[in-house]
Amino acid sequence: MSNDTANEKVVIFDTTLRDGEQSPGISLDVGEKLEIAGQLARLGVDYIEAGFPIASQGDFDAVHAIASNVSGPVICGLSRTSYKDIDRCWEAIEPAEKRRIHTFIATSPTHMEHKLKMTPEQVLAEAASAVGRAREYTDDVEFSPEDASRSDFDFMCDVLQAAVDNGAGTLNIPDTVGYATPHEWAERIKLIRERVEGDYIISTHCHNDLGLAVANSLAAVVSGARQVECTINGIGERAGNAAMEEIVMALRTRPDIYPNLEVGIETEELARSSRMVSRLTGYPVQYNKAVVGRNAFAHEAGIHQHGVLNERTTYEIMDPSAVGQEGSKLVLGKHSGRAAFKDALSKMGIEIQGDALNSAFTRFKELADRKVQLGDADLEALVAEEMGSSIENSYELVTLGVKGGNANTPEAEVVLESDGIKINATSEGDGMVDAACTAIKKATEIEGRLTDYTVMSVTGGVDALADVALSFESTDGLKVSGRGLSTDVVEASARAFISALNKVIRVRKSGENPQEVDRPGHIG
Repeated sequence: MSNDTANEKVVIFDTTLRDGEQSPGISLDVGEKLEIAGQLARLGVDYIEAGFPIASQGDFDAVHAIASNVSGPVICGLSRTSYKDIDRCWEAIEPAEKRRIHTFIATSPTHMEHKLKMTPEQVLAEAASAVGRAREYTDDVEFSPEDASRSDFDFMCDVLQAAVDNGAGTLNIPDTVGYATPHEWAERIKLIRERVEGDYIISTHCHNDLGLAVANSLAAVVSGARQVECTINGIGERAGNAAMEEIVMALRTRPDIYPNLEVGIETEELARSSRMVSRLTGYPVQYNKAVVGRNAFAHEAGIHQHGVLNERTTYEIMDPSAVGQEGSKLVLGKHSGRAAFKDALSKMGIEIQGDALNSAFTRFKELADRKVQLGDADLEALVAEEMGSSIENSYELVTLGVKGGNANTPEAEVVLESDGIKINATSEGDGMVDAACTAIKKATEIEGRLTDYTVMSVTGGVDALADVALSFESTDGLKVSGRGLSTDVVEASARAFISALNKVIRVRKSGENPQEVDRPGHIG
């Protein structure tokens, strides 16, 4: 039996960049993954699962870049049990200060028979061999039996015991298809701890197919799990993963239920982390999302408003400021200079230099001319849009003109710049946004279709910044996302569309199609 109960810290293992990025329609480039990883480090997560290095050159490059540039958390790479996978994983994470290899193999009858085409004896030997290989590189090895909730319990425990005997220090128990309920998941974790001998930490990784990922994760903690695998905003394949912000705040808010447990998360960074992941992935956060949703601390009923105004604890179990949900405190305007702009970003924990800073400041001045004041939420969105300026973009928006109305067919004229050459195109459309996007397709000669389009306001008011996120599929099957920001919805849409088309060009140049990559299934 493990002695992990002596460790009262609950380790937060973030898999936003691996399991979360497997959500349909999400395609992050290296720069965007680095940006999220940097914010995760500021948030204080213990582990960042940066990706699956063997899956593609792009995945490898992203994991290697994070390992080379992000300090604080342990950088983890995912690997199947083949030596080739494990060797490639180590190559990607080797530059990190602290490193972990996470290897896995399925243990359920259906996975062994239909996916792996292996006998239980072969799976047991493969797991033991893989952990042993990983231990040749690092002392920090995690093992997962994929589809644990549908595995034969005795056989799974034999595999887990073999993993511990060969050097695994963390056993991650995944509810791969979101099938478990809290009571049975707590019992399974308890029985595993009683059955498997050795010195290890038990971890849980739950999917949300029945809406129980957070509840199951917390039930596992009660039964002795001391690592929780989760994602920002609960993003992930199908119905998603356990939401980090909900798990962390449940542990913080209910010490009576979870006594003597602590997490190392800087909770004031939760809302900012949520907004960043939402903008970069294009996945909006539902207004009533617990902890980080726009309405999480909103009160409309008169009796509720009266109670909160007199004493917040009447209807709020958390202080909004504790999760970074207080209103904007930093205010800049068109007369603010570069030093004030950089200082404001620094106070928000955002450090950018060189071309990225110049580009962000230029956009700030453009937007400040249209909007009286820009607060911290505006600045976050602006920087999120401009952080990719260090990445080579084939096209930049120079000018955009649109005309329309209910009596005229909408028409747009765009001027783009590519390699110093200006390209002009005009087009009609079903609306002004459609006209602008069609004109941009003409100018770039990239064909395809929008598969998703979302527009959100960054803050309130008639001069609020519009934040547009969209998904685009090219005629050759590339699926990418783009984002754009402006006080004008049509301009924000055009910027988001150009951002997506620039990604298409970069992917084509790399010769890699992210949708053809052989990625793992649901590890947990």
